[in-house]
Amino acid sequence: MSLASQLGKYDGMPSRLPPVDQWNPELSGDMDMVITSGGAWIHEGDPIRRDKLVRLFSTILKREGDEYFLVTPVEKWRIKVESTPFQIVLAQITGQGGASQFIRLITNTGDEFELDGDHTLFLNEDGLPEVEVRSQLNASLNRNVYYQLAEIANEEKGGFFFLSNGAKQQIG
Repeated sequence: MSLASQLGKYDGMPSRLPPVDQWNPELSGDMDMVITSGGAWIHEGDPIRRDKLVRLFSTILKREGDEYFLVTPVEKWRIKVESTPFQIVLAQITGQGGASQFIRLITNTGDEFELDGDHTLFLNEDGLPEVEVRSQLNASLNRNVYYQLAEIANEEKGGFFFLSNGAKQQIG
């Protein structure tokens, strides 16, 4: 069973992402939208409660330097992101232990991927683990996922590590 089906709220939505990296329209302005450090999407002071609308917005999110934008081929709106735009909300560990271990993650917006050489955990400037989900867009770990991964980590020189798909991952 996929993590998305366990989460349930993104069933039937396309997983293919639009080519936002190819869209470079002029700045249209600032939008009153904030992605909070807890992963909530707030528009004009009110949380967006429709999960599928949040998923749609997340697919047109783009980062340039330290700024975030919602883009289409003809519009570009700057939004505010308090820490990371995504949160990892579920982790699935298979083949527990050593080189046969694989860890699959899903974000609060339905992006699903495996920790591997392309998606590695790293420690941000505050020493907290993050992972690049796509195109300079990072996710932090929610508390439950952090503890689930910390439980399988081993202490080595300079930190705590585990393997996923043969790639070494640092959690602390």
